[in-house]
Amino acid sequence: MPEFQTSPGMRDILPPESARWRRFVEVFAQVCESAGYGQVIPPLLEDLGVFQRIGDATDVVSKEMYDFEDKGGRHVALRPELTASVCRAFVQHKPVVPWKVWYAGSMFRYEKPQRGRYRQFDQVGIEVLGADDPYLDVEVIALGWEFYKALGLQQVNLLVNSLGEPDDRARYVAALTAHFEAHLDALSPESRVTLQKNPLRVLDSKREQDAPLVAAAPHIADFYSPESAAHFDGVQAGLRALGISFTIDAKLVRGLDYYRRTTFEYQGGTLDSAQNALGGGGRYDGLVESLGGQPTPGVGFALGLDRTLLACEDEGVFGAPPQAVDVFVVDTTGGLEALRLTAELRAAGIRADRAYENRSMKSQMKVADRSGAAVALIVGTNELEEGTVVVRPLRQHDTDRGAQTAVARTDLIPHLRNLL
Repeated sequence: MPEFQTSPGMRDILPPESARWRRFVEVFAQVCESAGYGQVIPPLLEDLGVFQRIGDATDVVSKEMYDFEDKGGRHVALRPELTASVCRAFVQHKPVVPWKVWYAGSMFRYEKPQRGRYRQFDQVGIEVLGADDPYLDVEVIALGWEFYKALGLQQVNLLVNSLGEPDDRARYVAALTAHFEAHLDALSPESRVTLQKNPLRVLDSKREQDAPLVAAAPHIADFYSPESAAHFDGVQAGLRALGISFTIDAKLVRGLDYYRRTTFEYQGGTLDSAQNALGGGGRYDGLVESLGGQPTPGVGFALGLDRTLLACEDEGVFGAPPQAVDVFVVDTTGGLEALRLTAELRAAGIRADRAYENRSMKSQMKVADRSGAAVALIVGTNELEEGTVVVRPLRQHDTDRGAQTAVARTDLIPHLRNLL
């Protein structure tokens, strides 16, 4: 066993899977930028206080953050999520509103590793700050929906809910607390602890012991103000207008304290019900203000890369892209010609690789075949003297141009472009 390995909950992403990750972000960028969103890249490290604003009652803040004192004596944390960082950037830089941004990158949470969940994990997401419009909520939800379609996923379920205004939520939390406290002995020990911190989070319990009480809990819709009800009606009407199917889930609450009004979650239909959340988000209020800015509405979502790729694997879509180069150079004259030729090909936009260590022709051809290249370019002493290169198709169905042929070095690039 090697002396050094990755830490628990961390892992290496190797090719070709790493290319799949990169393409995942590229597809997400295309979907977002087509709707006028620009990329924001916050730092991995923030002042601890930035993330404490998302709610001391959440496990993210109380248990899971990687926080430490840096060499300058500042108490900092690796980001466990990105909404707070985006809001901090909004307060600091004061961009024109509505500010529509997308992001991608690694987050860090010290939690128990499991399938599709790691301590270092990647997310993509969007945030819009400075507009309070139910149809903006619809746009945000629809962009996530379109992204899943772009990946090829068909079995994605959308759940929506509304937490109402802060006053609505406060009344609901009081009723929820009374409901659970009246049956405290029937609650699981874990949920009793959660009840003291954040009664809404008890609704998230997947424990069999809690199921009857959760099912009998009051519904947030009974506590909506007229304004909250109208906003949620607008969201539903907008989703129907776009032909996006959804289910209202009265038990859907987000894990962070800053959410209000619209909340939503995308679930993978092929994944185990306890771990089927692909991502989610909602509308939030007060977070910008808590970070020193003016009261500013916001809405957004974050989507988990690992869980989404698991769903893609289950549905047989969005596999790792082939790593094949276009051309493999075989040089039996010492290797200098391969160095020149691969540089020339790459400069012309042709993906090229070569063998090293001046191996035999047979050995280099084996490497060429393993490379997945469509064509081998062979340079020996005769070709070097004559200023030619032998072009040998490696996969007849890829090139369909017949047997190998000698091509003048000056004509090689046009010949390859036509061949490939």
